[in-house]
Amino acid sequence: MKKRQTMKELRPEEQPYEKCVNQGTEYLTDTELLSVIIRAGVPGVSAYELADEILRKAGPYRGLLGICHLSLEELMTIHGVGRVKAIQVKCIAELSRRIAKTAAACQISLSTPASVADYFMEDMRHEEQEQLMLLMVNTKNCILREKLIFKGTVNYSCVSPREIFIEAVMAKAVHIVLVHNHPSGDPAPSPEDIHMTRQVQEAGELLGITLLDHIIIGDNCYFSMKEEKLLP
Repeated sequence: MKKRQTMKELRPEEQPYEKCVNQGTEYLTDTELLSVIIRAGVPGVSAYELADEILRKAGPYRGLLGICHLSLEELMTIHGVGRVKAIQVKCIAELSRRIAKTAAACQISLSTPASVADYFMEDMRHEEQEQLMLLMVNTKNCILREKLIFKGTVNYSCVSPREIFIEAVMAKAVHIVLVHNHPSGDPAPSPEDIHMTRQVQEAGELLGITLLDHIIIGDNCYFSMKEEKLLP
């Protein structure tokens, strides 16, 4: 097994701070970026080694993506990571998620399912439980509000068109979009997904509120009922 380098073993120009100054942040590895942010290690463990251990802790997830899957308690099992450092790391993950979502929001087009999927991707792809989000839209296709309708074990008896349209009417929406995630990573719809979508569409027609799409988020991929012509 390849021996991990310590900070002291790196040449001065290879150390993260110097590398950042001389080459730019885009040339830093995930480990180097994280080590710069957490700043200090503990006796016997450098910030670089600590960052490397944090990224390894995420198991099947790779790189910085794995931080989203680690709880404070899991981070604190790493030697050298106390409560303060664990909070720092989780805040880095949250900051990254918000930056990704803000960037997607600037490009969102409700007529383009891919842009809606991008907007929710970083929020929902890491979730280990299913979530159903309701996006409420006005006549100019501007987002009025987004609302978490359901979170937990899949059970569509807990999600009724009535609950969805109470929210839509309160927001004075004329269109809605449903977005939910599949924790398995596979966005292909189940028969229950399709049935629920058609129930919502039919209820919306009676109320004059159009269901524009139902998008299912997978692991960096999505399925659009509109694109796949499952919305009659």
